[in-house]
Amino acid sequence: MSQLSRRAVVQTAAFVPIQAVRGSAQNSAVKIGLIGAGSRGTYDAVTVAKDTRARVVAICDIFDEQIAAARKRIPAPDAKAFKRYQDLLASDVDAVMIATPVFLHPDHFEAAVKSGKHVYMEKPAGLDVAGCKRVMRIADGADRKQNITFGFQQRYGGVYVKAKQMLDAGGIGKVREVHGEFLKFALRGDEPVLPAPRTEEEKIRQWKLWRNTFGEVIVETYVHNLDAINWFLGAHPIKALGTGGRTVEKRGDLLDHMSATFDYPGNVQMSFIGSQMTPRFFRSNRERYIGDKGFIETAREYWIYNTGSGPVTEKSAHDITQDALAEFVRRVSEGQPENVGVRAAESTLTSILGQMAVDRKSEVTWDEMMKSA
Repeated sequence: MSQLSRRAVVQTAAFVPIQAVRGSAQNSAVKIGLIGAGSRGTYDAVTVAKDTRARVVAICDIFDEQIAAARKRIPAPDAKAFKRYQDLLASDVDAVMIATPVFLHPDHFEAAVKSGKHVYMEKPAGLDVAGCKRVMRIADGADRKQNITFGFQQRYGGVYVKAKQMLDAGGIGKVREVHGEFLKFALRGDEPVLPAPRTEEEKIRQWKLWRNTFGEVIVETYVHNLDAINWFLGAHPIKALGTGGRTVEKRGDLLDHMSATFDYPGNVQMSFIGSQMTPRFFRSNRERYIGDKGFIETAREYWIYNTGSGPVTEKSAHDITQDALAEFVRRVSEGQPENVGVRAAESTLTSILGQMAVDRKSEVTWDEMMKSA
């Protein structure tokens, strides 16, 4: 080799077909299987399939039409189809993305961890205290070489990371209060009312309408905001007080609006409001941190800060889901595992604390909630 000139090496490399280079990359790519081919799971798979370090090689769902619809969107024509998640877990995939109904999360999480695969699990960890405690135990007992990531995208989004760095550096001084909101259009109020599920299939198809499968909106949806706030404050709340109701929703048994106040360590109080019934054109999903020297506002699309010289805004370059999935693939590819199962369960439990406070319309402490199951 010492007798070869640099030019000869370059010339030889130039004759390597580009297809061979791509083929080599594909052969070394992380093989990923999707469990749950609904709208969110398919979106995740479409996103990760664009990463050259990964390949979607398997799709699993109990409904044929879901698999067929996913195939049309995911750029993975050779992906194998499975009807049973156990069969996908027994295949040669390196990692799985799980985007199944919330009530199935603890079961599917345990099976995936025990299979030895790397796991990217959509939020939340579960829909009740018992399910979250189970996820904590499973995560604690997992092989430390496994990546266990949950779909709390704010933790990885570039705009959130910069905002957190500023807050930690004391950019707005001591945090005095926090406000969060997730107001969106999700229903008109005249949707057809379905009878309660009578079969397992009906239960799956209606899972987004009922607490025993969905876990109330604060648990399934607003948990994103509460996870981000726990992260920024470096703690979970001590207690909560709340209220809520149904103004236009007539299906199932979920609330369509709520508000809760959470007390955090350090005498910091956080107020949160959520609604599913705004006009179609209106949406507000953000968190605000008020300090004695300024404020920070975070959202999936941007972050803003003001320390007295006027507001400064930076927009996100893309959907922060891309950041979360890219980081998952990177960690798997480079052998740098993370295990966030416990903190994901704690953020879910924060939502459950809020739900309990809303249901009771009285104060509920963290310890009281944890002792409830």
